[in-house]
Amino acid sequence: MTEDLSPAERFSAARQRAADEATALAPFRDLYDFELDAFQIEACQALEAGKGVLVAAPTGSGKTIVGEFAVHLALTQGRKCFYTTPIKALSNQKYSDLAKRYGSSKVGLLTGDNSVNSEAPIVVMTTEVLRNMLYAGSKSLLGLGYVVMDEVHYLSDRFRGAVWEEVIIHLPESVTLVSLSATVSNAEEFGDWLDTVRGDTRVIVSEHRPVPLWQHVLAGRRMYDLFEESGDKREVNPDLVRMARMENSRVGHPRDRRRGRPKREADRERERRQRSRIWTPSRAEVIDRLDSEGLLPAITFIFSRAGCEAAVQQCLYSGLRLNDSAAAAKVREIVEERTADIPDTDLHVLGYFEWLEGLQRGIAAHHAGMLPTFKEVVEELFVRGLVKAVFATETLALGINVPARSVVLEKLVKWNGEQHADITPGEFTQLTGRAGRRGIDIEGHAVVLWQRGMDPGALAGLAGARTYPLRSSFKPSYNMAVNLVAQFGRHRSRELLETSFAQFQADRSVVGISRQVRKNEEGLEGYRASMTCHLGDFEEYARLRRELKDRETELAKQGATQRRVQAAAALEKLKPGDIIHVPTGKFAGLALVLDPGVGGRSPAHHRGMDHEGPRPLVLTAQRQVKRLASIDFPVPVEALDRMRIPKSFNPRSPQSRRDLASALRTKAGHYDPPRHRKQRSAAAEDTEINRLRTEIRRHPCHGCDEREDHARWAERYHRLTRETRQLEHRIEGRTNTIARTFDRVYGLLSELGYLDGDEVTDDGRVLARLYGELDLLASECLREGVWEGLPPAELAACVSALVFESRSGDDALPPKLPGGRARAALGEMVRTWGRLDALEEDHRITAAEGVGQREPDLGFAWAAYRWADGEGLDTVLREADMPAGDFVRWCKQVIDVLGQLAAAAPQSGTVAKNARKAIDGMLRGVVAYSSVG
Repeated sequence: MTEDLSPAERFSAARQRAADEATALAPFRDLYDFELDAFQIEACQALEAGKGVLVAAPTGSGKTIVGEFAVHLALTQGRKCFYTTPIKALSNQKYSDLAKRYGSSKVGLLTGDNSVNSEAPIVVMTTEVLRNMLYAGSKSLLGLGYVVMDEVHYLSDRFRGAVWEEVIIHLPESVTLVSLSATVSNAEEFGDWLDTVRGDTRVIVSEHRPVPLWQHVLAGRRMYDLFEESGDKREVNPDLVRMARMENSRVGHPRDRRRGRPKREADRERERRQRSRIWTPSRAEVIDRLDSEGLLPAITFIFSRAGCEAAVQQCLYSGLRLNDSAAAAKVREIVEERTADIPDTDLHVLGYFEWLEGLQRGIAAHHAGMLPTFKEVVEELFVRGLVKAVFATETLALGINVPARSVVLEKLVKWNGEQHADITPGEFTQLTGRAGRRGIDIEGHAVVLWQRGMDPGALAGLAGARTYPLRSSFKPSYNMAVNLVAQFGRHRSRELLETSFAQFQADRSVVGISRQVRKNEEGLEGYRASMTCHLGDFEEYARLRRELKDRETELAKQGATQRRVQAAAALEKLKPGDIIHVPTGKFAGLALVLDPGVGGRSPAHHRGMDHEGPRPLVLTAQRQVKRLASIDFPVPVEALDRMRIPKSFNPRSPQSRRDLASALRTKAGHYDPPRHRKQRSAAAEDTEINRLRTEIRRHPCHGCDEREDHARWAERYHRLTRETRQLEHRIEGRTNTIARTFDRVYGLLSELGYLDGDEVTDDGRVLARLYGELDLLASECLREGVWEGLPPAELAACVSALVFESRSGDDALPPKLPGGRARAALGEMVRTWGRLDALEEDHRITAAEGVGQREPDLGFAWAAYRWADGEGLDTVLREADMPAGDFVRWCKQVIDVLGQLAAAAPQSGTVAKNARKAIDGMLRGVVAYSSVG
């Protein structure tokens, strides 16, 4: 190739090679045994040029290499680099990777419960730890040159997303920011914001997957490709469309059978053949099929912890084995080594032996309810190829580097905390992005199991929509407010919050609305000209007509409301056995009242009542038993007569209904329907209406020949004016939204004595050290001495109410609580929350804004008390009815808050001392030897 170049071109190429070799990127590229992709090289070059970077690329594309180059640059320049991650498991994994490359002396780890070599030049940490360091003005920030924010799209998370924005806004200007994100559709918008708050930022977006992904649907014994490609065209597989259409048409056949239509033998045979080909295969069949096709290892995503455990059991019961004896022995060796610290008594409680049996066969579950140590072992064995089938909840897709050859989705619906909802394109991309291991697989495979009612077109839409928008969830919290005021004062804090991505997005949305307002204003000028009348002020005349119309409408509504009230009052007077005439509706005519739909414990609880009034249950003269609604009674109804309802009457019996309806017709068939005289219209006697009509007749424009033409333009003018006002109101609502929320938070904290002008009080300094969803409640409890004098175990029980959130519904049984002073303290915590809740309402601070304090949850208090008091794991888990992983995670969070209290509480009292003792009591057994939580 070089022989074809001219001497000048060869000289230029040689100079370019020499320049490339002189960069920090050249030795960094030598650390990898593969060529870097174009987007990785572009991002690294931008970093070396001193720019910040935002890299948005698909899962598994290798964007973390850009973060690792920031680490390399920091070490080369003698500066520090902080590598932040959203979850502790990812922090541990990245710490392990970097320690292997650069040596453990140069790499540290800081998570909520781990601190390893924290003053090293390279420190891996969770994002919350960096946020806390920034507010505390930590000395560790000295010499900081780079911050890598891995999985920065967590900024959308409504519970934790604000932390990412806090870090981005508060980092010193001298720090270069490396933001790594999944592919989002508004990366340029996010990059523009980073450019505004952080300075020169290069946005690099890559849609390319290094390992191509193939989409399939598994139905019965056959695996269908989701798409068919011919030339440049890509269409949904017609076989899938045909299957869906045939299944949907089969659903409609019963109606034909009810009508007595005979089905041809050929149709029945075709249906039998089709049914024999279409079914949802079992979990064991799916894994067996993938194994035979060479598509293992695979992750099957099941949106249920219980479903994951059940899937492993089903595979074991089916006799499925994916490991040979040598692999099984290796698994046992690794597992025994990793769990050597767990006492035998605990192993039985944790279901160790059943778990080990699955691992030895190459099958495992992975979900948040598992012991963290068990999850780590599953991840290690899967990466090493010793576990080939993992049944996981979606948490496995969030950042942890556990790729597979194939990903299976059982269903496209998941519980989102409130309802069962379809998964979003972003979630689908995140889950299927785990398919295809770079450097190992030529292609990855995403398999969706056929389900009844599946729409191949909708699935293709999910698979084809690769991106989702990044939306800020930033809201100023109480802790954030006191920390900001402490550092910057009120005015500067307000300005800083105005630089948030949340406000940036709100301001951008205002641009389009403002454009529409200007367009409307131009239209209003034209309408005003068209409605001009030579006889007088037509705008005034139109206003009078509009006021008349509004008054007539108001009176009509009042009349309708009055009639409904009268009708409801009449219904409430009915009794069983009353004969009435239903005035209108599908069941108009004679009817016998069986149940008036009133009474019982209270009207609101009675099954015959709704928010619109009584709903009587009646038997019509046509033998139908129906519960009527208020809409069937537009006018009051009175009993025409009465008759006895036999005690033996059964509304479900056709014979009973026939006999009683016959008696009803005999008794009251001669009654004529009551006639209701139409009431005189209230408008006829209304003085305001009479005044407006007189003014309209006297107005000069009333005599204009083109009056109605002008009136049409006036109506358009009015409608457009109303629409423009609504748009202007929306602009007001979106402008300075974050600052207005901060003002309300500031007002509440000032009233409680945490802030005084630009000064933070002593109580405020305590609040500044408390991080969490219930930061203000914790601070109030400290200030009021609610926990003073509580023994360590009882203090742990009370603190658990600040962090725990129950998975069960509102109808769950009341939680078991410890006795003694802890019970009284928990009650006082709930009362304190009630007082704060009322105060928040006064200051118009709502939970919907993401700022308000939720009610403390007492569901973990008994388990925390028993564990801190030294009770064994078996007893605590049995009493709590909780998976070990959940128990460990909640214990870690209780320990975290206890640590905050130990540092923030007055050292002269008992809380700080007993918080430290409670930590010692809880940090034992499974909680102590679980490295992540």
